[in-house]
Amino acid sequence: MLACTYGFLSTHPPTLCGLATFNSALAAHLTEGGLYGGIVRVTADGDDERPRPGVVHTWSPTDSGGWRAAASALDDFDVAVIQHEYGIYPGSDGQDVLPLLQSLRVPSIVVLHTVLTRPTTRQKALLEAIAATADVVVTMTGTARDRLLTGYRVDPGKIFVIPHGTADHQRIPAHRHARPHLLTWGLIGPGKGIEWALRALAQLKDLAPVYTIAGATHPKVLEFQGEAYRDGLHELAAQLGVSASVRHDPVYRDQESLSRLVRSADIVVLPYDSAEQVTSGVLIEAVAAGVPVVATSFPHAVELLAGGPGLLVPHGDPGSLAAAVRRILTEPGLADELSGRTRALVPTMLWPAVAARYAGLARSLLAARPAVAALR
Repeated sequence: MLACTYGFLSTHPPTLCGLATFNSALAAHLTEGGLYGGIVRVTADGDDERPRPGVVHTWSPTDSGGWRAAASALDDFDVAVIQHEYGIYPGSDGQDVLPLLQSLRVPSIVVLHTVLTRPTTRQKALLEAIAATADVVVTMTGTARDRLLTGYRVDPGKIFVIPHGTADHQRIPAHRHARPHLLTWGLIGPGKGIEWALRALAQLKDLAPVYTIAGATHPKVLEFQGEAYRDGLHELAAQLGVSASVRHDPVYRDQESLSRLVRSADIVVLPYDSAEQVTSGVLIEAVAAGVPVVATSFPHAVELLAGGPGLLVPHGDPGSLAAAVRRILTEPGLADELSGRTRALVPTMLWPAVAARYAGLARSLLAARPAVAALR
């Protein structure tokens, strides 16, 4: 079997963001068993740019034309795996990733974390150019693929769907609390919809649940707004009379600690405001943990939960949110039924299976390169 080396372009720990976490996990699993790989780390203003294990080059936003050196570093590997999100890379809408892609000599796999239904003209043109330049494009949901094919001019033959990976949380025994435990986690900031969950909590006082809000404030939110959003949640909880039932856990957890936390929950609550979100790592982690989910009808939740391991509710509707939570906590057998629906899904979501699919894509690209070169 053809082995290859991987260069990864992304934000990367200690940067706190979903892309950094995703890329770190994917890189670790693709380079298991001694395969060589390296990270070209994209930093933001204020990031710690000291050398990190596995990082072979740092692309700083202050480095004009830094895409050239980043591309050169990626060309030292057999295949480049590039995470894409608007605003991660320098230039308007992160446009500097395009000349990098165009200059690469090695095959490229571009992973799309966002596919907008209403992009600006520039965002649409940029994503179309990225898709035209990349050897293959990966979306993490069928919804994202469908959006790409209907809303953008792209080559359908280049698009592959590979789910967001997850750790095997079920290796950690479930540890239930004496009171029902509701959980929302992730980087905290406006748009998470946690205020709706607090309003729902106020309608569930007879069931005496505890609601944990876990995760650090998003660095971008912290930079521009400080802790205003979290302070507002404290104030709202006090107004609703539920402060004693709310636990804030404002830390960024490692994988072991996160697994224990998720497995202690009776329900994961994802009350997101966004109707655009086609990929949610938190949703995947919750489903893989075998914990019932109550989520607003954002696209990834609709795709994964409809008829599956959770219940969907309208956006901004605390009454419906409370009713769904109440059903799971009180309807005999419903929680077990929802959890049981994950059994067929989980094996395809675990990082080893996800990484194997990326490895298969990489091998196919490398195998095709000599044939392509011979035709030129």
